[in-house]
Amino acid sequence: MRIGTKPRARDATRLAALALCTLLLALDNPAAAQQPAKLPRIGFLATVSPSVIADRVEAFRRGLREHGYVEGKNIVIEWRFAEGKPESEVAAELVRLKVDIIVTVGSPGTRSAEQATGMIPIVMTQDPDPVANGFVASLARPGGNITGLATLAPETSEKRLELLKETVPKLSRVAVIGTSTRPGNAQALKQTELAAETFDVRVQFLDVLISNHIETAFRVASKERSQAMLVLAGLVLNSHRKQITELAMKNRLPAMYERAEFMDVNGLMFYGPSLTELSRRAATYIDKILKGAKPADLPVEQPTKFELIINLKAAQQIGLTIPPNVLARADRVIR
Repeated sequence: MRIGTKPRARDATRLAALALCTLLLALDNPAAAQQPAKLPRIGFLATVSPSVIADRVEAFRRGLREHGYVEGKNIVIEWRFAEGKPESEVAAELVRLKVDIIVTVGSPGTRSAEQATGMIPIVMTQDPDPVANGFVASLARPGGNITGLATLAPETSEKRLELLKETVPKLSRVAVIGTSTRPGNAQALKQTELAAETFDVRVQFLDVLISNHIETAFRVASKERSQAMLVLAGLVLNSHRKQITELAMKNRLPAMYERAEFMDVNGLMFYGPSLTELSRRAATYIDKILKGAKPADLPVEQPTKFELIINLKAAQQIGLTIPPNVLARADRVIR
């Protein structure tokens, strides 16, 4: 009589064999036995279009690579450019995505991110005065979930006026246009006025709160016989860069700009912190936070690299000769 294996015994044998095979496969391929690691997710919030800050975006990527982070490989970046949309909506979207860190470009984006979350770390790539803006308690001890880099460098206001004075030797009257409500501009104006006493130059501030004020400011500057112009940063002025540089050309006013983007639309001169360098350095904060550091303990850094850009084409259009001693100091010359 043939005696067969009992059904339960056969089932137990098959299960044991299956378990053994699974174990052997896992040992042969350890990656298959592990769950894929979650990649860090960074939210990048800018108020302008990608083309306007393309050089800063690339500098930020370069900074990440220097710390060993490659987008799509071991880090994910959620790029968000408001481009006219309310920054609050974009910031709220990044919070819903549960990003690990939010990187901001400019005060409006930082403000929106601050209002959207008090928990997610926020890294500023540039802010004119983060203490005055209320983003941090102090530069040395931020104290909250925000840290990063500031463009706060009062000495640049004096340097801009000095360069204008060297470029226009007989300079005695300068119009300064800016937005009085923008944090940082009051300090810039104060420093400019102090420098004006040294250089024996009269300064007139022309407030631009809305776009309609731009042409008015130029009319007043012309009426007051201004011989040059300093253009401060601000959302209204930055958004109407081309109009401002065209009016400067039309009025034959040598103009010094606080933002390098004006040079892309035929601006004459720029001197200030290198925003690409600040963007690159922002990656250092990303690395430290991902490794466990708290934003509250990471000091806000100030600029260490400054640039002078001169546009010889624009100078020629207004009949201005850039002195050789000024031209020799330029980091970049547009011909």
